[in-house]
Amino acid sequence: MENSIKKLTHFDSDGKAIMVDVSDKKISNREAVASGQIIVNKIVYEAILNGTVEKGDVLGVARIAGIMAAKKTFEMIPLCHPLPLTNCKIDFNLLPEKNIVEAIATVKTTALTGVEMEALHAVSVALLTIYDMCKALDKSMEIQNIHLDMKIGGKSGRYDRAKG
Repeated sequence: MENSIKKLTHFDSDGKAIMVDVSDKKISNREAVASGQIIVNKIVYEAILNGTVEKGDVLGVARIAGIMAAKKTFEMIPLCHPLPLTNCKIDFNLLPEKNIVEAIATVKTTALTGVEMEALHAVSVALLTIYDMCKALDKSMEIQNIHLDMKIGGKSGRYDRAKG
């Protein structure tokens, strides 16, 4: 156990949680893409597709919520650094055969540390916003498969989930 704690960057040598010191890292272009899904019933899917949800433009509001979440990740995840985001984009894929809405967040920065958490946070909040706006129609919606798809930049270079 002790060896695994020493390998984690958010713990000091005594096993206490710390904010990682990134002051010796090099500024570089960084990008992360994360995605996740919400499974809805047919009624909710059709209402989102047709823009008839009573609360308004579900995907438009979810997009703004996701962008806001990316910008405020450091306020919600205790050990994240505040980062100057240079871009945040939230896209949606509608999968009618399964009544699924997929959210994809792409976040970019030029900084000392990466934006993986910002992308994951953006997807999570975008999907929670869809749930919130549609819960009057269906409380059984299910959020699933939130994960990092890709990241570039920094010492560890490129990661592609599809490539393992």
